[in-house]
Amino acid sequence: MGLYAAWTLKHKPKSLTEVVGNKDAIQKFVDWVKSWEKGIPKKKAVFLYGPPGIGKTVSVEALANDLRMEFVEKNASDYRTEDAVHHFAGLASQYGSLFGGRRIVLLDELDGLTGTADKGGVKAITDVIKSAQCPIVLIANNAYDPRFSELRNYCLLIEFKKPPAGEVMKHLKRICEREGIQAEENALKFIAQRSEGDVRSAVNDLQALAQGKEKLTYEDVSWLGYRDRQDTIFNVLRMIIYGRTCMGAKQAVDMADVDIDMLFEWIYENVPAHLTDPHDLVRAMNALAMADVYRGRIRSTQDWSFTRYVIDYMTAGVAMARKNTKPGGWIPFKFPTRIQALSRSKAERAMQLKIGYKIKQKCHISANRASKEILPYLKIIFRNNAETAAGLAKWLDLDLEMVEYLTGNKER
Repeated sequence: MGLYAAWTLKHKPKSLTEVVGNKDAIQKFVDWVKSWEKGIPKKKAVFLYGPPGIGKTVSVEALANDLRMEFVEKNASDYRTEDAVHHFAGLASQYGSLFGGRRIVLLDELDGLTGTADKGGVKAITDVIKSAQCPIVLIANNAYDPRFSELRNYCLLIEFKKPPAGEVMKHLKRICEREGIQAEENALKFIAQRSEGDVRSAVNDLQALAQGKEKLTYEDVSWLGYRDRQDTIFNVLRMIIYGRTCMGAKQAVDMADVDIDMLFEWIYENVPAHLTDPHDLVRAMNALAMADVYRGRIRSTQDWSFTRYVIDYMTAGVAMARKNTKPGGWIPFKFPTRIQALSRSKAERAMQLKIGYKIKQKCHISANRASKEILPYLKIIFRNNAETAAGLAKWLDLDLEMVEYLTGNKER
């Protein structure tokens, strides 16, 4: 895998023991596959359903790997008509493969069957199942879509549910260990809880936050609270940076769940990594510079009519800058480091002021002056003379959080 290989692929479970959650559903699935060893069961297909990103497809791949079965995967959206479906019917017509092993056929993303032409596709899938000689697995988000009413009669339905945050967190922890990243438990817990059971989303979040680092702290992730899910903002960025039309790029703003200033920071952070041609990058940064000029005019004049120029330059301007950049491998989107730095410095200033108030009560000077003039000397004392530091901490009535800040080290 390359430097920017997606962690969802790099750390994909290779065995059912590594799949996150859904142990009962997986066991039911395994029992059904193994029942083929005794003869063709009454239900020749299994229908796995549940929300996206929770491990349905990866469970089929892992089972095939565990049982050393030939794994054949097709995407249902590619089989929209009856004729197209019959192309893969032959795969299901025999239990064994050319190499003497057993075969399992997966038809993924059944939700992709849409439109009137697909009625024939669903019917053909049903016909294939009726004559199947090997296990067939169907996957969809919703098995109870009216289109699948006839199909369900020939399938064993198994529901996959969102795994608990604790299970997701364990998976993230394993990934960090493999990547050599020291991650604070509360940081991983935060990512897991925000994913709402979507394992794929949680792993994507982790990679965006932790790739290239040796340590991941709660501070690195806590500022994510301003957004609901990364998917929305990442899709917005794709529509802008890889947009082919001005209108499409501008419409992406309506999808964003962040304000204009925050979206500007996202675009500014990610454009250099995604526009690899220097001429493209110059054009894009010039467009962002013009957007920033109008942002400044809005701040100085409070004339919000300039907002349309900010949007035009930072969306259409960036999209149209992309002329020579060739599509490359997968490049992750990064969270705005300037916003992260501001968030951290804001928290640090608040802590300095809190200590300043403690000094004010004893030394009768302003809290601001105390934090600027006395605090630097306190840091030196707390990091070099434990005995004096202990006495000062008691005299100033500092709490544990203040002491940790002054020492710069929890253990110290």
